[in-house]
Amino acid sequence: MGLGEGADPIQVELVWSPQAGDVRHVTLSARVGISIETLLRACPAFADQLPRLSELKIGVWGRVRGLDTPLRDRDRIEVYRPLTVDPKEARRQRYKDRGERIVSRHRPLGGKTSR
Repeated sequence: MGLGEGADPIQVELVWSPQAGDVRHVTLSARVGISIETLLRACPAFADQLPRLSELKIGVWGRVRGLDTPLRDRDRIEVYRPLTVDPKEARRQRYKDRGERIVSRHRPLGGKTSR
């Protein structure tokens, strides 16, 4: 899918999840220096999400960026949905349901031991 004109178009990947369990990927061709907002507004596959654009967080390669961020070749634009449940509350509920402590994996302490 192409968006914009230019001598050397760039390829970007757009990834979003409109609802839990539904992840969508689109590869787009765009002009050099196009902003995230311009790209999202011109993408027909993303049109159903446009009314909520101002309330969504947008990232490039896992780092939150503003809508005015210019894109580079092979960037991966990620659209994050708002959390529906507080992570701490979800953890408490899992503990309550299981009745036992949930052990999470942590990085080992830097050379420290528990002796």
